[in-house]
Amino acid sequence: SSMGTTGTITGVSTYLKSMNPNIQIIGAQPEEGSQIPGIRKWAPEYLPKIYQGDKVDRIEYVSQADAEEMARRLAAEEGIFCGISAGGALVVALRIARQVENATIVFIVCDRGDRYLSTGVFPA
Repeated sequence: SSMGTTGTITGVSTYLKSMNPNIQIIGAQPEEGSQIPGIRKWAPEYLPKIYQGDKVDRIEYVSQADAEEMARRLAAEEGIFCGISAGGALVVALRIARQVENATIVFIVCDRGDRYLSTGVFPA
């Protein structure tokens, strides 16, 4: 899951780990120098109080360019008009899929694309 307010990753991971403690939860944050609307690279002292780091097994980083490109691909190829943070979450999910075998990988479409129409991310 992308890590914006951390509410989604905290809530979902709490439930999933209660069902299966061995499940791996991976958060997506922007890499150094990238600004991805909807997700943040949190300094430890600024993490939201709702965040439960013990429920997140690892954090992966994604570039703004890769997140934007994946959001465009999701719209064009799958008809999923999502936002940039969801594109970033899928970049991370696909990266993990290349690293593991026999796994079920889920990513969360955590925002919608209409919020980004004026940004130029989705060309006419």
